[in-house]
Amino acid sequence: MCGIVGYVGAQPSVPFLLDGLKKLEYRGYDSAGIAVIENGEIEVVKAKGRLTNLENKLKTLKPLTGCCGIGHTRWATHGEPSDVNSHPHTSSRVTIVHNGIIENYSELKTFLISKGYTFVSETDTEVAVKLLDHYYYNDPIKDPVEAIMKTIKQLRGYYALGILFKDYPDTLFAVRRESPLIIGYGDGENFIASDVPAILKYTKKYSLLDTDEIATITADGVKVVTHLGFPVEKEILEANWDLESAEKGGFPHFMLKEIHEQPKALLNTLNPRIKDGMPDFSAEKIEDDLLRNAPALHIVGCGTAMHAGIVGKYAIEQLARVPVTVDIASEFRYANPILHPNEPVIVISQSGETLDTIAAMRLAKGQGCPIIAIVNVVGSTIAREADYVLYTWAGPEIAVASTKAYSVQLATLYLLAIRLAWLRGAIDDPRAKELTADLLEVPAVLDKLLVNTDNIKHIASTYINSQSAFYIGRSLDFALSQEGSLKLKEISYIHSESYAAGELKHGTISLIEDGVCVVAIATQERLLEKMFSNIKEVKTRGARVFLITRSDSIIPDGLVDDVVRLPDIDDFLAPLATILPLQLFAYYMALLRGCDVDKPRNLAKSVTVE
Repeated sequence: MCGIVGYVGAQPSVPFLLDGLKKLEYRGYDSAGIAVIENGEIEVVKAKGRLTNLENKLKTLKPLTGCCGIGHTRWATHGEPSDVNSHPHTSSRVTIVHNGIIENYSELKTFLISKGYTFVSETDTEVAVKLLDHYYYNDPIKDPVEAIMKTIKQLRGYYALGILFKDYPDTLFAVRRESPLIIGYGDGENFIASDVPAILKYTKKYSLLDTDEIATITADGVKVVTHLGFPVEKEILEANWDLESAEKGGFPHFMLKEIHEQPKALLNTLNPRIKDGMPDFSAEKIEDDLLRNAPALHIVGCGTAMHAGIVGKYAIEQLARVPVTVDIASEFRYANPILHPNEPVIVISQSGETLDTIAAMRLAKGQGCPIIAIVNVVGSTIAREADYVLYTWAGPEIAVASTKAYSVQLATLYLLAIRLAWLRGAIDDPRAKELTADLLEVPAVLDKLLVNTDNIKHIASTYINSQSAFYIGRSLDFALSQEGSLKLKEISYIHSESYAAGELKHGTISLIEDGVCVVAIATQERLLEKMFSNIKEVKTRGARVFLITRSDSIIPDGLVDDVVRLPDIDDFLAPLATILPLQLFAYYMALLRGCDVDKPRNLAKSVTVE
């Protein structure tokens, strides 16, 4: 998490740094800071809180005009959010910004104290900058790259570093291990950044810095070497996003914009993978035998991606009759999972840089399992290391709470489910083509739901004082409810849990009392009667019930307080439509409660630490 930017060129760097940080604030907003080389000195300005605090602080100071600088927006790991713990951190001669965690910072700090260094912050980052200072100023040659090599040899953990040396006023240095960092190429100016949106305004050309590669960046060019000093020729990529796609486009929040982008994102994901009316993965070189002969599948992800995997499990098992396990990535790697070389592992990550998911992928790959990655970011770590990559083509997702990424991950899993079922003879050609055609109709279903969202806003307004919410459903509806519950809690701060509706009477119903919010999902025709019985159980105990159901459901009088009916859609595909009103309900609950929708407290977009 956290965001890094850097600029070197012929123009004052501060406007570039601030603009880049605005584009990266979704990665962390506990504090922000910049460092600029000004008249031979490194000037550091930083402030606790949102980026506007830093901007206001800069307005009170003498303008910084230096043309080489670095910036940072922080999600706190070591040390509370404060001015002193904010980045950049400096030794006065060397200054760095840092994304990630230095795991052995404590022993390194003891070593540096013995060498006469003192510390003012609680961060692991200050250890890294003073270790770099130590190696640089004890080297008679004073070679920055050599000092960086010696430093990273001592660091354990995951990090991306942007570095300024006082002795090199026209040069940026950068290095990374696991945490993402890119180099942007401009005309007479160059950049570093944690993510592409930070540089889109200035260039679409960029390279991905690989693990333990060290970059020396000036206005005129870029040199990259390995940790052993061997030169590296970097491939220059071109971003397929435009600046508009990384802006709000007239919407009040990125989250609402991204909810509305879901029909288009689904078409972008589905269309390239449907041939002759059937799911087709030949472009990704996924051989039919891999799917046909797999005795089992494993799905791994974190948070929203893991929730997509749970729906995928239900879909694959129902349709293809193949056993599927779903694991939280952070638990998968420590659970000594039972894996066999002919069992594909599907890893899901919007960013492709989720650290726990990367570690899980490497564990599975080390045991010989073929890796199928579902990711959104081209060239990300997971995309580069997986055996097969299914890009979701959703475009940039800026809001911390994921919406369109979830939908396209689901759509990709549905394509896999249909292909698997057909290859294994669980469904015939007509049924496979029928489901594929229905899948292509889902964007139109979402368009119908998006025509009038005021009804969901009104429903949300009647629940905004709720202290707790319970989401209930059965089968695919229960799988989906887990993501709906997460959306509500992460942006509205209302305590929310998801339960299989049949489990209510096994303990949870003790929490139901007058006025408690229950969001019930009932889209599966064969389970409607059972769901209505479960709803009656909570209604009898005083719950206020918001129901999302089929267009043709006959709802008993007085059973629910509010209802949203879905346009006609196959029960099997209903989660792809049902998620939209759940997302909108969470959005309006947060909005009406005065929460910061795009930047919920304590959260950041890309989780690149354990």
